[in-house]
Amino acid sequence: MTILSLVAPIFGLILIGWIAALAGFLSDKVSDGLSEYVFSIAVPALILSTLTRPGLTGEITPSYWVSYFGGAGLSWLVGSLLSLRRKGVERRGAILHGFASSQSNTVFIGVPMILQAYGEEGAFPLFMLLAVHLPLMMGCATFLIEADGQTSILRRLRGLALVLLRNPIFLALIAGLALKGLGLAPTGMVKSLVDALAGTASTCALIALGAGLVRYRVLHDLPSAMVITGLKLVIHPLAVWVLAFHVFTMPPAYAGVATLFAAMPVGINAYLLASRYKTETGVVAAAVMLSTLLAIVTTIVWLTILGHA
Repeated sequence: MTILSLVAPIFGLILIGWIAALAGFLSDKVSDGLSEYVFSIAVPALILSTLTRPGLTGEITPSYWVSYFGGAGLSWLVGSLLSLRRKGVERRGAILHGFASSQSNTVFIGVPMILQAYGEEGAFPLFMLLAVHLPLMMGCATFLIEADGQTSILRRLRGLALVLLRNPIFLALIAGLALKGLGLAPTGMVKSLVDALAGTASTCALIALGAGLVRYRVLHDLPSAMVITGLKLVIHPLAVWVLAFHVFTMPPAYAGVATLFAAMPVGINAYLLASRYKTETGVVAAAVMLSTLLAIVTTIVWLTILGHA
């Protein structure tokens, strides 16, 4: 019942958003606007509010990074190799299959789910992982896709830097870490405003995600979407769980955060990257929706495993 009480509100709000969009109560414009609000304002406010909260401290050891990104790398490699066996998938498509198999939906599901499951104890490792996850995963995917192009490494680095510096979540992470390092925190009216915006992040993110799922078509390429979904929801978190709990030593909350982070469905960034390079868009979109639906079940399983751990 404790696990159900964690999962039900998360996926219940996604369901409400999906039904509202399906019934026409939420138009595409409203859904897009809500998503932009979450990405540009609400989640950055949540990050600032959490990182500058008194008492939020911790120490990240290398084993934490190796556990998470080791699992992500394995899932990415397997996803790319399996996709090459499918007729018509070229090099860029294979990279995107691997990226989708290892890219977690952190903003819309991961943050609210992990904060509910681990609370204050999981906040520090969660946001530290979020800070590294975004630039590292997107940077690797972009470099691999454009490796066969004519663009110089310097121009690729400059382009990646511009993308990150325009990303509100990345900027909020940098600002939050800087304020934390200086021992500063919002107070008075500023704190009230930041907290008010932060309080809307989870609900709005989940409603926006549910409304956005209406656009995706699972049947476009179900076999490939199922492979990506299986790697994302099973292989990725399984590899992280083995490394975090059975190979390395770290606080249980840190190991649990890394595993649950990996257990999240395919992230929206995978679809955005596929759209940008105009390859495997339908398959990745189908994987986003299919993994989100199946995550209702797999998240319960992983929370049960983590509860016993």
